[in-house]
Amino acid sequence: MTTLLWLQASGCGGCTMSLLCAESPGVLDLLADAGIRLLWHPALSVETGAEARAILQDVAEGRIPLDILCVEGAIARGPAGTGRFQMLSGTGHSLMHWASLLAERARHVVAVGTCAAYGGVTAAGGNPTDAVGLQYDGAHPGGLLPPEWRSGSGEPVINVAGCPTHPGWVTETLMMLAAGEALPLDAYARPRFYADHLVHHGCPKNEFYEYKASARELSEIGCMMENLGCIGTQAVGDCNIRPWNGEGSCTRGGYPCINCTAPQFEDPSHAFIETPKIAGIPVGLPTDMPKAWFMALASLSKAATPPRIGANAHADRVIVPPTLRKPR
Repeated sequence: MTTLLWLQASGCGGCTMSLLCAESPGVLDLLADAGIRLLWHPALSVETGAEARAILQDVAEGRIPLDILCVEGAIARGPAGTGRFQMLSGTGHSLMHWASLLAERARHVVAVGTCAAYGGVTAAGGNPTDAVGLQYDGAHPGGLLPPEWRSGSGEPVINVAGCPTHPGWVTETLMMLAAGEALPLDAYARPRFYADHLVHHGCPKNEFYEYKASARELSEIGCMMENLGCIGTQAVGDCNIRPWNGEGSCTRGGYPCINCTAPQFEDPSHAFIETPKIAGIPVGLPTDMPKAWFMALASLSKAATPPRIGANAHADRVIVPPTLRKPR
């Protein structure tokens, strides 16, 4: 039996809400089938008050072994490094204290969501609470825990980043850890089973992208990279390969990808729905294509755009269907 304890630190709780959308099976059935015992989750467990405090204390003092510690939300270190901006009610200690203490007991530590991984939205702007991720401060190694810190298994914090994170990313991570399988991580400690993909992969707007047939308003179905700030060609995630609830993703819903799996996505240098340009050329081009090649390809693609695609790109639905040839 693999034991799991979940803390909710400074955040909106959206990653738990997303996790509850796991389907076939639901998250609680999935954990049970994987042999994972949920010791405590502040939003899902029935234990509260003295019962919850007793569980935390038993884990902290080693009476209950802890295999996986999940932390959702950023760690508020303020004011002045005390962590007292967020206290765990009834314990007299901050969430910062409990996260540090329990991390030392855990065989694996998982940061659930971009806030827990890198600071995320909680650390945006002036960051008055001095919020950081578990082992990253934005894109810089070292958050609550130092860069060299390792869990009982010898691993760094596993960053299941996303805002919110996909339920499948969380459940797949937990199942792999419970099964003792290797979990390869990328340069930002994100599981590679989803971080080796781009949001661009499987995007329903790819036909428009190929011809550079661009939307100008959010209601239009053309590609949103040129004008509306979409950076799905740079953002890691298999969101369009395994959508939420079987069919949902940001770009499928007509909204640009804002790269929410990346450190510091919350503080772009431009509005989320605007594409910054220099001399009319978008700044955010695909990361693995030379700019000159992209511009040459874009010019050819626009010149070759079929009228059907050009017309549909500026509509809110398909207005010109494909012309089908009759079989001979």
